[in-house]
Amino acid sequence: MLDVLRLRVLDAVARHGSVTAAARELHYSQPSVSHHLARLEAETGAKLVQRAGRGIRLTEAGRLLADRAAEILGRLDSASAELAAHTGLRAGRVRLVAFPSALGTFVPAAAVRLAREHPGLDLRLAEAEPPEALAMLRAGQADVAVTFHYGTTPPEEEEGVRLTPLFDDPSFLVTSAAVPPTGALAAHAGAKWIAGCDRCRSHLLDLCAGAGFEPSIAFTTDDYVAVQAMVAADLGVTVLPGLALSAHRHTDVTVTELSGSTRRVYAATYGTPPDPPATTALLQALHSPP
Repeated sequence: MLDVLRLRVLDAVARHGSVTAAARELHYSQPSVSHHLARLEAETGAKLVQRAGRGIRLTEAGRLLADRAAEILGRLDSASAELAAHTGLRAGRVRLVAFPSALGTFVPAAAVRLAREHPGLDLRLAEAEPPEALAMLRAGQADVAVTFHYGTTPPEEEEGVRLTPLFDDPSFLVTSAAVPPTGALAAHAGAKWIAGCDRCRSHLLDLCAGAGFEPSIAFTTDDYVAVQAMVAADLGVTVLPGLALSAHRHTDVTVTELSGSTRRVYAATYGTPPDPPATTALLQALHSPP
């Protein structure tokens, strides 16, 4: 009996004309694609691919099977879509990965709305910063990834990833309550600074550069509870997004909103539309601001 997974590999190789491109589409390693092709040849007893310079091409038998594979896979995908539409949202699973302060603020409220409107859905949650979350999305380990992007320019486009804007999250200067409050970054040019995740660190460096100085970064942590504890102890100053302060606010810090400094929060999905009904329902539940 032919293995459907290996038929998908052959179909991808036939459409792209290379193992490398097929591996990229399927999120496999190149050796894995080559292994599946070899196993398919062993199962069929036919030579399906042959070397052609630095690449490969299908043999006559390979082309015949690839054509049939495309038909079979199309029918399977159609049956899956029809079944999902028939089943609707009465059952099933949907997976969400999000950065920590999103999980600590608006995601639980979205989960409550989803459960109220579609009680049969099983929502699975995972935590990851945007780069890792998008990798999980592309690898098929999540259906929706909540991510963010700083600045006024659009985020970098990634093949197959679709971004739905959710809301803008303002940035705040966070200082010890013992320090006289000021909203000017330059007033803290000589202070020690605390940086967060890679994207937040880059944003901090850009803000300080715009204020005419390079910050002296003494500590780095993406734990916004620890960051505020260090600021409260007057070990440094920092910039935090509003969501982090909504999730946790230390009583001994002073926060001042930084005008014109925001990050846009997105819900990311992967693949061509339309999304499965459960994914669409989750997107709708997320689309209300915190």
